[in-house]
Amino acid sequence: MWVDGWIDRCRSMMWKQLLSKFPGKTSSDPVSPSSGSDDNEEGAFSSEDVYSIEAEQEKRDLFIEKLNLCSVVFDFSDFSSNLVEKDVKRQSLGELLEYIASADSKFSDAQIDGMCMMFAANLFRPFPPNCHSSLSSPSFNADNFDDDPVFDPCWPHLQLVYELLLKFITSPWLDVKVAKDYMDHTFILKLLNLFDSDDPRERDCLKSVLHRFYGKFMTHRSFIRKSVSNIFHTFVIETQSHNGISELLEVFGSVIIGFALPLKEEHKFFLLKVLIPLHKPKSAPAYLQQLTFCVMQFIDKEPNLVSTTVIPGLLRCWPLTNPQKEVMFLSELEEIMESIDTFEFQKIMIPMFRRIACCINSSHFQVAERALLLWNNVTIISLMTPHRNVILPIIIPAIEKNVMGHWNQTVLNVTMNVRKMFCEMDSELVSSCQKIFHEEEKQRAALEEKRRKTWADLDSAVSMNYKPLA
Repeated sequence: MWVDGWIDRCRSMMWKQLLSKFPGKTSSDPVSPSSGSDDNEEGAFSSEDVYSIEAEQEKRDLFIEKLNLCSVVFDFSDFSSNLVEKDVKRQSLGELLEYIASADSKFSDAQIDGMCMMFAANLFRPFPPNCHSSLSSPSFNADNFDDDPVFDPCWPHLQLVYELLLKFITSPWLDVKVAKDYMDHTFILKLLNLFDSDDPRERDCLKSVLHRFYGKFMTHRSFIRKSVSNIFHTFVIETQSHNGISELLEVFGSVIIGFALPLKEEHKFFLLKVLIPLHKPKSAPAYLQQLTFCVMQFIDKEPNLVSTTVIPGLLRCWPLTNPQKEVMFLSELEEIMESIDTFEFQKIMIPMFRRIACCINSSHFQVAERALLLWNNVTIISLMTPHRNVILPIIIPAIEKNVMGHWNQTVLNVTMNVRKMFCEMDSELVSSCQKIFHEEEKQRAALEEKRRKTWADLDSAVSMNYKPLA
């Protein structure tokens, strides 16, 4: 094959160049093991030393040559083209993986530069021209979870390149002080742009790479956080279409765990201006699990963020016209209430239960049922009980409205169970709330009747004084 011949010629030339640089005996002038001490004088190389140095240098030079070979990119849309060359490249990538795994000395500048150039040539590419029908698209709906993912035809080579990149980053022989000049801000930005790939396998590899990269390159951490924040801002404000939001959030869940206490203002700003607005897009259900995890990490570190940032932010972003999202928001709200203490609960219970009361009266049966099922949670009941004098006057009117005539029988049954639980908790308070509710309903009905009568009188007056034009 032409590639094998080219490699053999390069290897032969390297051997000749290396052998001409070292003094002493070479393989063409054999030395007996029993030779005298004249051949081992101080400052001279033995044949074993020369061979070892030559072999190591040959490996390094051959490594560079294979990197150059693997930097050639082939067209995988045509499966019948360059079959031999593609196979040679695949084998070479496997050999490079073995070399990185078995390395026993620091990588040179030339090796690091060659690796970065090879990564750039293979990874930093335009995506195939297929439509971005991802879960994070504006046309997201619940049925999209069953759609088949889009796979990149060049994945057999890309997978090896990603494995090589991960091995290279995690190698103990990679000098970060040297590598940071090659894996610079431009390299990072292009790597982050790959998260928009349609191929879930590529995004999964990128997730591992970014996590390891963030852990090793401490000097780049601030830039990575700002760059990812920009991706989130662009997604929320401009495009609302990105394939890798859930993967990026998963990486940042681990990043947030490592934040030191007390939290920096930069990190609190990230929660307020990046994570909370990520609840707004219609496609939020696709990544809400990872987003909730990130929010919970902030709450675990500083519980006061619940009342100052998280709950107010969620209520501002509440999806009033999207029942599917509303159900998921209620689940997130339940998870947050499970982790807060009584002191923080007092600060946000009034606006929070007002929103829950609206959900109880929702005409969408799933929203109403999910809101009522919050009282199956023992933690929520224990938080609510000491403050029932404040909470029940908010909830009982919503309960009574459902009892008076919700269209869904399941919701009606759950409502009756919740009312029974409230009566067992404090029957006098419930009776008082019910009495106030029915009185207010009578007043509202009387006011409505008065308003209707006023409009009827106005219509009659207009009809009597109306004179058609001549």
